[in-house]
Amino acid sequence: MESVSRAQTKAIGVEATFFENLRVKLYHLGKKVLLDHGWLYVLVGFLLGRAIILSVVSPFAVAFLATLWFMQKERVAKTMLATMIGAFTISLSHGLFVGIAMFLFLILASICKGMKNQQVKMPIIVFLSTACPRICLYSFYGELTSYEWMLLFVEGILGTVLVLIFMQSAPLLSQKRYRPALKNEEIVCMIILIASILTGTVGWEVYGAQIEQVLSRYFVLLFAFVGGAAIGSTVGVVAGLILSLANVANLYQMSLLAFSGLLGGLLKDGKKVGVGAGLLVGTFLVGIYGDSNSLLPSLIESSFSILLFLLTPASWIKQLSRYIPGTEEHTNEQEQYLQKVRNVTAKRVEQFSQVFKALSNSFSTAEHYSIEDAESQRETDYFLSNVTEKTCQSCFMKERCWQQQFDYTYNLMGELKGDIETGHDPSRKLVREFENHCIKSRKVMDTMKEEISYFEANRKLRRQVSESKKLVAEQLQGVSDVMEDFAKEILKEREQHENQEIQIIHALKSIGIELEKLDIYRLDKGNVDIEMTASFYDYHGEGGKLIAPVLSDILNETIVVKQEDISPFPNGYSFLAFGSAKEFTVETGVSHAAKGGGVISGDSYTMMELGAGKYAMAISDGMGNGIRASEESTETLRLLQQILQTGIPEKVAIKSINSILALRTTDEMFATLDLAVINLHNAFVRFLKIGSTPSFVKRGDQLIKIEASNLPMGIIREFDVDIVNEQLQSEDILIMMSDGISCKG
Repeated sequence: MESVSRAQTKAIGVEATFFENLRVKLYHLGKKVLLDHGWLYVLVGFLLGRAIILSVVSPFAVAFLATLWFMQKERVAKTMLATMIGAFTISLSHGLFVGIAMFLFLILASICKGMKNQQVKMPIIVFLSTACPRICLYSFYGELTSYEWMLLFVEGILGTVLVLIFMQSAPLLSQKRYRPALKNEEIVCMIILIASILTGTVGWEVYGAQIEQVLSRYFVLLFAFVGGAAIGSTVGVVAGLILSLANVANLYQMSLLAFSGLLGGLLKDGKKVGVGAGLLVGTFLVGIYGDSNSLLPSLIESSFSILLFLLTPASWIKQLSRYIPGTEEHTNEQEQYLQKVRNVTAKRVEQFSQVFKALSNSFSTAEHYSIEDAESQRETDYFLSNVTEKTCQSCFMKERCWQQQFDYTYNLMGELKGDIETGHDPSRKLVREFENHCIKSRKVMDTMKEEISYFEANRKLRRQVSESKKLVAEQLQGVSDVMEDFAKEILKEREQHENQEIQIIHALKSIGIELEKLDIYRLDKGNVDIEMTASFYDYHGEGGKLIAPVLSDILNETIVVKQEDISPFPNGYSFLAFGSAKEFTVETGVSHAAKGGGVISGDSYTMMELGAGKYAMAISDGMGNGIRASEESTETLRLLQQILQTGIPEKVAIKSINSILALRTTDEMFATLDLAVINLHNAFVRFLKIGSTPSFVKRGDQLIKIEASNLPMGIIREFDVDIVNEQLQSEDILIMMSDGISCKG
């Protein structure tokens, strides 16, 4: 039995694979024949050649030909021939009109081929190509009446409008789709094109069922199932209107199609059966108000439509759903596109981070300090070579000193250089030893004293360049770190959010709260940002009482409600925003005055949220008073705020500002900086003081002094930032001031 079961399973699997391969082959064959070879345009042209509305008006053929001429000229010849064949199947006069109109269009379009703005001129050409042949034919058969003149202008105007509509619809028939979704205008234009094509099937019957009615109801079912009630009813109205123009007896069909599309869209949750039931109900309700003899044929037409709809492969419907806004497939397509953009963006940011890191490494002087001894040896060699060039080159004893006794001479002069470099006179023993060795000892020592000033200047310059390289390296490394963290945040965002999103939805569902929408923006520790939309019959603070504790348990930190927008109606949609709770809050107050009762003070201040639960306060004192000092301090704080908000560490930010001010300042205008960064989760504060006065922490009756000593910003290129750490407590008062207050006190 087991072997038989395995054989049956294998046979079923082979059969399923066979049918799947057959379906794929048929799909690719149909795509190749209809789209790649252009036979779909031939079929459309044939049906549009047969399409007539208001008994004699036929604006479709020339409009479609104009669209192909403008967009796909290689399809014009076959499509034009098929259109003429379709027109002659109606009548000889209709075929002559369509043929003359199309040839006239080709002549006019060829004349205007080299002109600019052909898209604007094309509707005018279509109007002339439609109106002129109709005038000639009417004149040939007899005198033109006012009614015929009216039909003539209606036909021409409809042609100009249809060419604009078909220009938006024709690209949708090709296999190339460049946009991820259809706009509402494109959907309507596509429905107009489909309804125009169905007009060419008027008069065709199968077992008493009108083909145009079967196909129109099929498309209503299809779009109602994909797009819902709004799209379904829109398709029904447009298709019914155009078909009623082709056959006035079908005017009531517009009501049937519109109502069936609306009802089918409302029942789309019942899958294909529910949408089909909506069409049957609409057919029956509309049919009972008409002729009883037409009810049975109408039900037969609806049954054929439902059968076609049920036989439509799910893959085709899914493919169509990708282009209809609001569908699940379109949403998934958008999410995949956004994920792709996110990955590409993260990759580019990571590449930029690597570039900044490489630049930082190129400026880094770590290797320089590791070989400091070798560098000092080279400097000594360079110094002694300059001295010997001016003294020993012309001495007759140079061979004895520098060839026979090189090490002894080199060591003696090196010791002399070391003593002179430190600012001390060489010892008598060393001088006496050198005088006994060198016959020009006095000249050599004088030359060394002269050269030492140039030597010191060059070494100072090299040290400044080295320090500048170090600062640039730190700045570039800071930018690299920020960009690398940002790239990691982008890459890990989707996976983490999906995991947490599933937990939140299930947890809230277990306590009876159904979410309509959940958006998770950040999950960083201390910087959580979550928004959600939910419905409540009678809201009694469920956000803070139920949802926030659930989020706290899932995220392992205290979450609070940041914002509430509660609907005033029962079961209305309410908006809730949640974020990390801060253990501490900061209340700030500022008092300032200008010197001598003036209006403008040289001191400036700023307070800012840095994110991740950090709060920064800064005071800058521009040296002096008045507008110039105020500009200097304001510029310092502006630079500080912009750099800190990018995420660059405070120490690197201050050094960057100092280098900028050192380059800008030329008239002895400098600025102090007093920065305090408070962690609102643990009340830990970091003070970074640059030439500023002490700060104080008042804790009950105790007064804690916080100070550091260094020069104001902009005086020297390189300086050490003094960082003072302090642990604040609840109810502490932090007092920061400029030197104007401290000196006054």
